[in-house]
Amino acid sequence: MNNVAWIASPSWIPIIVLALVAVLLIGGLVAMYFITMPIARKVTDFQLVKTSPDKWLRECTAPDNEEQVAMWNEGIAWSDENIAFMKEVMIVNRENMKLYGEYYDRGADSCVIIIPGRGECLKYSYFFAKPYADAGLNVLVIDQRARGLSDGKYDTIGIKEHGDLLEWIAFLEKDHNIHKIWLHGVCIGAVSAILASARENPLRSTPAPASIKGLVLEGAFYNFRESFKEHMKDLGRPVFPVLDECMHLVKKVAGESTNKYSPYNYIDKIDIPILFIYGREDKFSRPVKSQKIYEKCKSPDKQIVWFEHGAHSHLRLTNHEEYDRAVIDFVSKYNVI
Repeated sequence: MNNVAWIASPSWIPIIVLALVAVLLIGGLVAMYFITMPIARKVTDFQLVKTSPDKWLRECTAPDNEEQVAMWNEGIAWSDENIAFMKEVMIVNRENMKLYGEYYDRGADSCVIIIPGRGECLKYSYFFAKPYADAGLNVLVIDQRARGLSDGKYDTIGIKEHGDLLEWIAFLEKDHNIHKIWLHGVCIGAVSAILASARENPLRSTPAPASIKGLVLEGAFYNFRESFKEHMKDLGRPVFPVLDECMHLVKKVAGESTNKYSPYNYIDKIDIPILFIYGREDKFSRPVKSQKIYEKCKSPDKQIVWFEHGAHSHLRLTNHEEYDRAVIDFVSKYNVI
């Protein structure tokens, strides 16, 4: 009887209720994890993992998107017109991955490396090459890890790709005596360019190469979590808690937090010339946050160009003349450094 009276004591009722709520809450969270984690894995695999040998090859990644196809065809036409200057190249990175590229050697003493966005191969980068060739630069287009012909399985949002980029820069310096190098980064490619150029970067044991003379960044996002959230919403995927589960999976692959190594956190550690290119209609690199990246940048030679129309990573297609003029004027101004 005493034991029954003790359990039924009014003073213990709130504690018992709280314990039951805690059990239910923890059980719900565990159940939610087992339900939502497979969704997170599916989303992450689709966006960032080469899940089969025939994924992310040298082909158009969006054959149903008219703009993407138009960019692809225009880029292929540029490559065909300049095929006489092209040499197939390959390097082996520190992880013993073979990485492939194409070097358009026009005999210049400067070169641009075009770094494409997620899932794109070097053929995608052809589309952005013309203004640099018109400005008199050589052009290097690359298959980043896990794309095109290059080895690898994961896209690490620029964290490991920027190390590969540094090795491409060393390749140009040592094998081709090029010491004036420009980086053109599109979306995630912009992250690689920023991390490679930052004065301070714990991922890099050596100073940023002095041969990097300037950056052109199209659609550089504030941080990957925010951009990925917009992609998930665009795909009709549930955001909570899948987004944070995806970020956990990305960190396991990349070995580092994408929030920590975001464009916003490193843009103020670059003091070489930078041209930012943004679109007012961009759903994935939102204008308000894009402006904050520009304002945080401490380079004394920074410029920003806004286009009123054009989708994410498609700004040149919608604004050919203005886009090319901005790139040519910018590169021509600083290529004498």
